[in-house]
Amino acid sequence: MPFASLGLSASLQQALFSLDHPQPTPVQAAAIPPMLAGRDLLVQARTGSGKTVAFALPLLQQWQNGTPRTPRPVEGLVLVPTRELALQVGETLRELAHELPGLVKIAVVFGGVSINPQMMGLRGGADIVVATPGRLLDLVRQNALKLNTVRTLVLDEADRLLALGFADELAEVLALLPKKRQTVLCSATLSPAVKALAATWLHEPQDIRVAAMVSARPDIHQRAIIVDEARRTALLKQIVQTSGDDRVLVFVATQYATEHVADKLRRGGIRAEAFHGDLSQGARVRVLDDFKARRTQVLVATDMAARGLHIDALPVVVNYDLPRAADDYIHRIGRTGRAGGQGDAISFITPTAEAHFRLIEKRQGQRVPRETLVGFEPTAPVTPPEQGAGTGLDPNGGVKGHRKSKKDKLREAAAKAAPGPRKPSKSA
Repeated sequence: MPFASLGLSASLQQALFSLDHPQPTPVQAAAIPPMLAGRDLLVQARTGSGKTVAFALPLLQQWQNGTPRTPRPVEGLVLVPTRELALQVGETLRELAHELPGLVKIAVVFGGVSINPQMMGLRGGADIVVATPGRLLDLVRQNALKLNTVRTLVLDEADRLLALGFADELAEVLALLPKKRQTVLCSATLSPAVKALAATWLHEPQDIRVAAMVSARPDIHQRAIIVDEARRTALLKQIVQTSGDDRVLVFVATQYATEHVADKLRRGGIRAEAFHGDLSQGARVRVLDDFKARRTQVLVATDMAARGLHIDALPVVVNYDLPRAADDYIHRIGRTGRAGGQGDAISFITPTAEAHFRLIEKRQGQRVPRETLVGFEPTAPVTPPEQGAGTGLDPNGGVKGHRKSKKDKLREAAAKAAPGPRKPSKSA
């Protein structure tokens, strides 16, 4: 199916051609026509499926079909959970807009940096705003922008927005928006909290689920290497030094581990950097730019790099630590094998983590053969899967404790904080 059959303008089709996007992905083919028609959408699609382009094209066409006004009213609003995703969505919008007649003003705003330059950039208004919720509300309180003209709201990575505790901010944003609007909710997973948000914010949405489509599955070769916990860094060094890969993304469990593992790799002569939430915005941009430009070979990151981080042709992802939940595993390995490419995903399986990895396999519906490497054979016995109940493992793919986890508490808070259902409008 060509893009021309989806109802896009000639200028947007030309932009897609110049950017070497000859055909839509499954999520783009399914989402663009109903979004152009003004329908509310509930889109479930994993990262790397092309959903940013799926909502960016209709946003730009809606602007193109509108009447220019001064100051520019905000007509399109995209809410995202992280700075990196905000920058990436803004970059995609600007790339697609370069063939449009006229100049669309796209503002990208997020916290962690001074608010003053962002306020200056919003003078004269903006056509489309990409924002993290907290900074958006700060700008509203400073009278730098108004949201009563928004025609289309997009919630990108809605599950991540809720996991990071943005439920209260989302409810506050909702109160500032017109009741008559189009809402598009994109999420990689449909947790109870996301479903509650969809029931509250969307009116008779078209349900689009691409995650299970075979054609949408990335080409990722998964490996599971059994190794003692204390030997993981040495194994990682050997893999990096012998693989010939110019870039390796390594996921660890904590911010401390990013610095610790990166330091160990640098002492071994490997160009490695840590990436985590405590870095300043300038440092985060520099670290990512160095990695994308291949000045850094290994990026050691927390799960904040599991979503919204696009790196062209990333060859391999390594799970130094297994993620807490199966959904996070899918997002991690989804950094490779993107846009029709191929990639490798390597997981280090310590003997005590075997049962947890089996749960991850069950959730993704795929068995990964175990292997050992010469010189790194485990000395501790592997925990049999039937003993998983005694290791604090949750059969739903998480790690149990005596108290509810922070994520569980945030999900419950999101469901309780959500306002009542929105009354259907004539334009919906």
